[in-house]
Amino acid sequence: MIRLLAAVAVILPTAALAHPGHGAGLAAGLAHPLTGADHVAAMIAVGLWAGLKGGRALWLWPASFVAVMIGGAVLGMTQVPLPHVEAMIIASVMVFGLMVALAANVATATGALIVGGFALFHGYAHGLELPESAGGAGTLAGFALSTAALHGFGVIGARAARLQPLARAAGLACMALGGVLAVQAI
Repeated sequence: MIRLLAAVAVILPTAALAHPGHGAGLAAGLAHPLTGADHVAAMIAVGLWAGLKGGRALWLWPASFVAVMIGGAVLGMTQVPLPHVEAMIIASVMVFGLMVALAANVATATGALIVGGFALFHGYAHGLELPESAGGAGTLAGFALSTAALHGFGVIGARAARLQPLARAAGLACMALGGVLAVQAI
């Protein structure tokens, strides 16, 4: 996982925050979240953090992210102004990485608020990138499913006892990717 994140960070010529040009519908929605290193790293990190926390966080944090992300996408699709979107996405990559690296043990509700707060910006960016003629429901469903799958990948990785040290190291790699993205955005 660490090598994968590091390799992605090295080969990115520019920040992966804006990745327009996707079509519409379920298939496009499924593929869309997988085209940005920022989104992939943050989603896996949410799952890792939830997996390290355990309990209700296993389902509540990923569900909070997906639900608020969909709301953010609707805001983006309708062009409601939201400031600092790219900065908040970069911050999410670093914060989620930090939470995983530290195995931060926050209250489940607090974690859901943190995850949901950043989800608004990820969803907004996705909503802005949808073509005007996009079949919104199918596309939203696709990227919600893809995002949930990335969360699940992280949860599974963190729940495997032998992988927990690797999960925490992946948090450090996520933080490093966030740093690379921040430098690229400057």
